[in-house]
Amino acid sequence: MRHGEVHNPTGLLYGRLPGYHLSDLGRRMADRVAEHLESRDITHVVASPLERAQETATPIAKAHGLDVGTDARLIEAGNVFQGKTFGVGDGALRRPENWRHLRNPFRPSWGEPYLEQVVRMRTAIESAKDAARGHEAVCVSHQLPIWVLRSFVEHRRLWHDPRRRQCTLASLTSFTFLGDRIVSVGYSEPALDLVPPHLRAGAKQRGGKGAQQRSAGA
Repeated sequence: MRHGEVHNPTGLLYGRLPGYHLSDLGRRMADRVAEHLESRDITHVVASPLERAQETATPIAKAHGLDVGTDARLIEAGNVFQGKTFGVGDGALRRPENWRHLRNPFRPSWGEPYLEQVVRMRTAIESAKDAARGHEAVCVSHQLPIWVLRSFVEHRRLWHDPRRRQCTLASLTSFTFLGDRIVSVGYSEPALDLVPPHLRAGAKQRGGKGAQQRSAGA
């Protein structure tokens, strides 16, 4: 699961910075998904150590009488632009000293390599699968790591246009195992009606720092 909306009034690319919590709308999204999953056979709930992921996981765990576990492998992707605004014509991209970080979009040169994200995310869901073997687990993570893992499993290239990620706020990307092998991938958006239209998967982004931040680093 991707976490819900974050309170970020300054429009920063917050990345792995501490202190970024769910907004009121984000909490409603988390509650909605908890309701959606209430009848599922969930025996294990684990989340990224970042506050927004922990807060998203809490109502799901509570609905099943579980505690939220923490797995650092589910954390947001590292990014050199963390703590800055990021967009064409403003913020970090206006400074020539930052341009070197954009030299290789295939790795990518501005942050954690895509393949490294795949490896840690795959081992995280393997651990969750083992903890809930014969049942279901929920792992709460972040948009980019979820998307690159799905892309790898579905045999797509890892470099991509961020605007085309199918990983809306509070969405569920489901990996079904047969034994130790992933046999199918599913996607659903239980809280879609709560997600502002410009933040939905495949939507055209609005202008402004807040919109740029959300498309790049939420």
